[in-house]
Amino acid sequence: MRSQHHNAVLAIIINIIQVLALVAVFYLIMSFMGPRIAKIRGEFILFLLSGVFLFITHIKSISSIAALNTGNNPMMLHSPMNMMVMLLATAFGMLYTQLMTIIVILFLYSVAVSPIELQDPGGAFAMLIMAWFTGCAAGVVFMALRPWFPTTVSILSNVYRRMNMIFSGKMFVANALGGATLAMFAWNPLFHIIDQCRGFVFRNYFPRNTSWEYALWVGLALLLIGLLGIFFTRQHVSQSWDARR
Repeated sequence: MRSQHHNAVLAIIINIIQVLALVAVFYLIMSFMGPRIAKIRGEFILFLLSGVFLFITHIKSISSIAALNTGNNPMMLHSPMNMMVMLLATAFGMLYTQLMTIIVILFLYSVAVSPIELQDPGGAFAMLIMAWFTGCAAGVVFMALRPWFPTTVSILSNVYRRMNMIFSGKMFVANALGGATLAMFAWNPLFHIIDQCRGFVFRNYFPRNTSWEYALWVGLALLLIGLLGIFFTRQHVSQSWDARR
């Protein structure tokens, strides 16, 4: 967390403000579009939070992992340090930050507005972990490609994050989509995760068109490809690559 800010508490507060700002934006958008777009009988703000929390966790996991240097990081010059330690430290640091943010926001909302009731808190938490895992897996792929194509990887990473603003399904549910429209979103593992999470959060919603198993297998495949890419890259990466650029 101190890599984001010199004060760990301020790092969490900044993350909370970012999440609340995104929730406020989507609340205004959906207020103009009408609450019926949600197609779920339940608390409207909980519908927004269930999508934004997973979206932020997924996107920030990609950004933090993809920003790591594969072989030219000065920390790698210390003998006890290795790439797996750095990778896990970054991933779990991001997870800790997001968990603290979610706990604080849910606690404040429950105390100040109304108590929050989740149908299956364990299942919702599992989907949060799934969003974090798939984000880290995609970040590992970008991390492995960055030394070879730094500019291209930066562009692709930004494109993927921007696409998830629409294709993650934060503002609607899969059961309300038609067949042709559903095919445009079904490729995205985050879309499956958010829709499944709402099945655990709301008592009256049963996701029929998504599967958390799909997201799990996509995450495992991306993680395997990324780790193989990191191993290959570290055999060839040189300090002169950055100097040449």
